[in-house]
Amino acid sequence: MAGSHVGGSGASGAGALGRALAGGLVMATALGVGTGLGPALADAVGASGLVARLVPAALVTALALSLVALAHRGRPFRRLGFGGPGASAVAFLAGATVTAMAAALVLGAATAGGLLRWSDPDPGALAGFLASNAVVALLLEALPEETTLRGYAWMSLRSRFGGKGTALATTAVFLLVPGVSTVVAAGAARLVGRDAGPIGVAPGGQDPVDYLVLIVVFGLTLVAARTALARAPLWTSIGVHLTFLTVNRIALEGDGRHAGWYVEHGAGTAGLLVPVYLLLVAGVFALWGRRIRRRRREGAAHAVDLPRPGAVGAVR
Repeated sequence: MAGSHVGGSGASGAGALGRALAGGLVMATALGVGTGLGPALADAVGASGLVARLVPAALVTALALSLVALAHRGRPFRRLGFGGPGASAVAFLAGATVTAMAAALVLGAATAGGLLRWSDPDPGALAGFLASNAVVALLLEALPEETTLRGYAWMSLRSRFGGKGTALATTAVFLLVPGVSTVVAAGAARLVGRDAGPIGVAPGGQDPVDYLVLIVVFGLTLVAARTALARAPLWTSIGVHLTFLTVNRIALEGDGRHAGWYVEHGAGTAGLLVPVYLLLVAGVFALWGRRIRRRRREGAAHAVDLPRPGAVGAVR
């Protein structure tokens, strides 16, 4: 079956690649416009605190989903990998649980080995951070990025290419989004008379090579999560994405974000351990998906071997 995705005319392959790139461009545009114009819009309506953070996030999601709906030509979003409420909740919890457990195992082992030392937790501040971060991170990054990239871009590529090629190409498109979004954000900020932020492939203060390596590992992990479960698979990758952001912002940036808990000593080591727990997540979902596909094949083979009703009597 995989060969059927590869063969055919070059134009169709080029069209699939073009649609995938369009998905990346949609995300970069939405993220750039949201982060460039969102703060000005929040100031214009007098928003502050959490509401001021929600304005850019909501703008990113609104733009990304609207543009994907236009590119998807009004087809149901379920075809991108969304499912019904029940299946979506199960898939989201699967993604979130596997990621949280992998992070706890790796970071916990490092803590037990004396590589990391944590601050004393502030339960109230931590609970407030978890609630606010969940909403902002979902709207600013997890939902729009998974819809545009592991949803629209992945679906466009998978209709033409095999699984490995689709995974690599989707991740390559993912790599382009941060840099392009900074260009869009700078232009949008200048339109409203605000100072443009830095333009580059990585967020300010991060090493570009380290960041791109992390994006590659993260992108492949998200593809592994997206392809593991058959029902509402996009919600699995959304669960992974949101939990990844939450864990990292607590462990690596918790002090600056007033999260109520953070790595007090060994933050650099914790950063190096992030790809380790991501690879563990990817491995779990790769094995999970393989097991599901094997059971499906065995079930199909068993159904073929079963005699049809009346078949024995007909032979007689």
